[in-house]
This record gives sequence, C-alpha cells and structure tokens, in this order.
Amino acid sequence: MKNIAIVVMLALGFTATAQVNQNVTKESTTTTVTVNNGTKPRKITKTETTEAKQNIELKDADSKKLNKDVKPTPVQVSSSTTIQGDGIPTYYELNGERYIFVTDRNGYKIASPTVKNYGVVRKTDNGQYIYRTSQGTSIGHFDDSGNFVVETYDDKSDGITVETYTKVANP
Repeated sequence: MKNIAIVVMLALGFTATAQVNQNVTKESTTTTVTVNNGTKPRKITKTETTEAKQNIELKDADSKKLNKDVKPTPVQVSSSTTIQGDGIPTYYELNGERYIFVTDRNGYKIASPTVKNYGVVRKTDNGQYIYRTSQGTSIGHFDDSGNFVVETYDDKSDGITVETYTKVANP
C-alpha cells in the first residue's frame, strides 16, 4: 500500500512541474546620469527592460519523426521603463486634490499644493511602506497600476479605512 501511495505522489509531482515550452529573452539597459542644477548634484538612473516570449510549437507534433521542425509562432514583446533617483516627482490624486511624491534616499516625501511637507513614505523590509503625515501613521503599498494604497486603523469603528492615491500623468 505504501508503494502505491509513493507512486501516486511521484506521478502527481511530475505532472505538477511540467514545463511550458517557451523561448524567453529578457534584456535590460541601465543609464545613469548625474545632474548638477547648481545646488546639489543628483543621480538619475533609467532602466529599460524588454522581454520577448515565444511559444515553441512543432510542425508535425503527432508524427513519429525524430527530428521535427519548429513552427513559427508570434512573439509577445513587453517593455517597461523605470526612472529612479533623488528628486524625481510622481503625481497622484486623492479626493480631487493633486499630490506630488518626490523620491529621496529613504523613500518619498509628499507635498500638496497647500502644504510643502505634507508627509513622508518609508519602505519596510516586507515591501510595505510606512506612511506618516500630521494626521498619523499608516501602512501603504503600491498596487499593480502604480497607485499608492494607504490603510489606516480607525479606533472609533475598530476597522480599517482605505484611501487610494491615483497615479496621474505629469503636468
């Protein structure tokens, strides 16, 4: 009975780890520029990543021929660009008001049109961010769309309130 259980476990393990036949090419180009605006030099790093995926399919997959030709398949190409460095602004909107997140060495500084030092955002070891304003301290994270989601504990309702800073295009 033990042998049957071991054979079943191995069979399930091999089917669960079946490989997907794909060609994947990933290329990254990093450019670092130092900008001196007369007050303080700052480094800006631009990383461009291009990834191409192509499924591998055989022309005569069902034939008993040993050397089979590969059938041409479409290539899906995705690319992304990230810019990092001190003083690079990103614009967000919350409740109709625009906020500016400016990178610094420890995370982000937040400014609003009315308050220059609205708050700070600091990254933690687990990928979350500590969000600190004059109203208090909360936890936050960036979602897949680049929006900043802030979760705050509310003593009165004994619950969590969620606010989302929606990323907007630069003016």
